[in-house]
Amino acid sequence: MSIDIDEFEEKSETELADLTNGERVLRFLAHNDSRAFKPAEIAEQTGVSKNSIGNVLGRLEDRALVRHKGPYWAITDDEQRLASFSNYFQTTSALNDRLGEEDPDEWAVHAPDESHPDADRDDRED
Repeated sequence: MSIDIDEFEEKSETELADLTNGERVLRFLAHNDSRAFKPAEIAEQTGVSKNSIGNVLGRLEDRALVRHKGPYWAITDDEQRLASFSNYFQTTSALNDRLGEEDPDEWAVHAPDESHPDADRDDRED
């Protein structure tokens, strides 16, 4: 799978090697945005296990980052959605590099036993 030359120049070997399955799929589909693929083809091209590809595509679809019709999958045509995800990913990666990755188990240890009293209110101002 190819990457943009700017990304090649800017990222470390570790950053380039540590892509999640979702990131691998998104990159592949984004680089092939004029085509749609069957899950087995996506798995083969990205190195994602054929046993995992359905779950990966489902999670990406839940986030509105991919779309599918019948057995075929493609990157979303919502460029704003992709840009938003890209910005989120870059920010998260920068914070992880600076502060270390979050530990979900540690969050759970410190989470309150009860919800905040305002958690279920519908009249909050956004």
